[in-house]
Amino acid sequence: MSDLAVTEIVAAVARRLHRGSLTRETARRLQHAILGRLDEGGYHRVELTRDVHRRAEHFLLTPQATSLRAADALHLALATSARAASLATFDARLAAAARAGGLAVYLAVYPAIA
Repeated sequence: MSDLAVTEIVAAVARRLHRGSLTRETARRLQHAILGRLDEGGYHRVELTRDVHRRAEHFLLTPQATSLRAADALHLALATSARAASLATFDARLAAAARAGGLAVYLAVYPAIA
């Protein structure tokens, strides 16, 4: 997991917070839980390096990635640079690009966060 992934998760939590379907306390607990697991080594940390950016740019320029956004390409580049076997996402475009790149994909439906 990268800090980019943490920020994206917190952004999704924030959207729920601003819609009123999540309390501020719950949002903070979720953020702290994710950061705690990352800091404790519960997730393998992958850093955004220059090589990861170049790999993302390569993915953006491939024909099968025509609809990838920059952040999605970075997620894919992080996964492949870490030699991950799979990728979990809520985004169908990222899932398709990951499959094209040989990764097993866990495409989830947007969860209800309580």
